[in-house]
Amino acid sequence: MTAGLRVVAVDPRPERVWPPTYSCWIDELPEWLPASVIASRVDKPVVWTKGEHRIDRPYCVLSKPGLKAALALDDATVVVGRAKVVEAHRVELADGTEIRAAVVFDTRGQVSPGQRRVAAAHGIFVREEVAAPMVTPGEGLLLDWRDENGAGADEPPSFLYAMPLGDGTVVFEETSLGLRGGMPQHELRRRTLHRLERHGIRLTGDEPTEAAHYPLDDAPPKAGRGQSVPFGSRGGMMHPCTGYSVADSLALVDTAVEAVQRGADPIAALWPRQARLVYWMRMRGVYGLGRLTTEQSISMFDAFFTASPRQQKALLSAHDDYTALGGVLFMTVARTWPFRWRYDLVGWTNRNRWVGWDYGRPERAELSDHQDSATP
Repeated sequence: MTAGLRVVAVDPRPERVWPPTYSCWIDELPEWLPASVIASRVDKPVVWTKGEHRIDRPYCVLSKPGLKAALALDDATVVVGRAKVVEAHRVELADGTEIRAAVVFDTRGQVSPGQRRVAAAHGIFVREEVAAPMVTPGEGLLLDWRDENGAGADEPPSFLYAMPLGDGTVVFEETSLGLRGGMPQHELRRRTLHRLERHGIRLTGDEPTEAAHYPLDDAPPKAGRGQSVPFGSRGGMMHPCTGYSVADSLALVDTAVEAVQRGADPIAALWPRQARLVYWMRMRGVYGLGRLTTEQSISMFDAFFTASPRQQKALLSAHDDYTALGGVLFMTVARTWPFRWRYDLVGWTNRNRWVGWDYGRPERAELSDHQDSATP
């Protein structure tokens, strides 16, 4: 029994530890998670725009085995298989097995993004002592917009994310947000290597890597349609402006369970009017972000990180604080300078900038290095 409910979990590989690197703000984690889910902690992560900002809000990288242990399926019936048909009260597996339930939650993740708004990143795992010129123990770079990635001013923008993982390594991850179709891995890798070289960090080429490429615009499901309950990144919980979904998904588990216990519609409980309004406003933000130049992005983020802690949190993680979110979006546009750049941010000009951009073909050496990358 789990929360007084009989639960059946369907998973093709239930023993596998999840491959992606998961991170979040510590205050987003629900109280029922143990401290063992945190692999590393950065009390004041750094953002580089026109200058350095230290964000006074603890941030963490999650432990994959720690999170797996905390979310054990010991109290559930586990069925090893792959779902082929998922309906409101029925799941059919690829082998023909049928499972029926009062409520079905669909947590299968996202489908291929195509030319939608995408988060794309290429991460390289580097030993702490090698990474020290850029990231020291207890420090982390949340967004690094410094002009060090070798991209020209007239090329699509990207920033660096770099965090210690708590296992003696640091991940350096060049990231792009909001571009239609996303930035390809070979270009992100080239930019990551260029940044590291600027700080005197030389790699062997044998360092482990990871790749990310997923859509940011999966909308919340509509309530009252007699359907399964999409949950997690499949259910609109992928943050359109940041690409984060794990913390929000964990925080909303209690809401979903309580709705099932009451016999209420979980979708309506998860997505009240305020939360849907927050999602709509955030989508306006990712549309704007996906058409800016590097210089414009720096100006926009510089304006955003002068906002109050509540306003920053409203954009970065709060599920339904629409008043603070509306305020920070207005303030960010108003403080983005020069004035004419605001037209791009709100979509009055250059609405389709970067659409169809040609990144060229990967160089042979870079392609060879990337062939063994782990794809989340």
